[in-house]
Amino acid sequence: MYQQSPVVYLLDDDPDVRESLALLLRSVGVRSQDYACCADFRAGWDPSVIGCLILDIRMPGESGLQLLESLAEQQIDLPVIMLTGHGDLSACRRAFRSGAVEFLTKPVDEEALIEAVQSAIRAHIDSREKSKVSSQAQAHLARLTGREREVLASIAEGLSNKQIAKLLSLSPRTVETHRANLFDKLEVSSLAQLVRLYWLALDPP
Repeated sequence: MYQQSPVVYLLDDDPDVRESLALLLRSVGVRSQDYACCADFRAGWDPSVIGCLILDIRMPGESGLQLLESLAEQQIDLPVIMLTGHGDLSACRRAFRSGAVEFLTKPVDEEALIEAVQSAIRAHIDSREKSKVSSQAQAHLARLTGREREVLASIAEGLSNKQIAKLLSLSPRTVETHRANLFDKLEVSSLAQLVRLYWLALDPP
């Protein structure tokens, strides 16, 4: 589990909005860091920290939507809650297409914002845990030879030893040897564990 408490990044060019949001978050025990422009946020945020970003859609210079789209292009996993004072439907659609987890209008409903923040933080933790498991599975698969990977892929697709032998032009005994090596190298004790490890490595969050 994570040693540091989550951080909510507040990005809005209005200092009064940033202050009120910070006070609201502090009232429920959530730390925050605030920024007045996208450039300051880029320079100050820590990608390793669990949390979320509350982002105003209209900012001087780089807009909130442009930052959101840039984070999506870089595959940054930080959940983003968009704020707007205008309720622009097209902007809302654009934000969700770029991965925003929530879109709220100002003045913000405090209960809705706290619920959105808590949900975003839980989602971020889940995403990091899944990513960690996937990385571990990939590290295990890296121990395999090319042929062992082929056998494993066939096992994961539900093929029998005889079917795998025919598909890969191997003898059934050789397939059995590869199968035993897979259990040993991947440190699993059941077929279910073997298949689960394979799909975890191939299907990162």
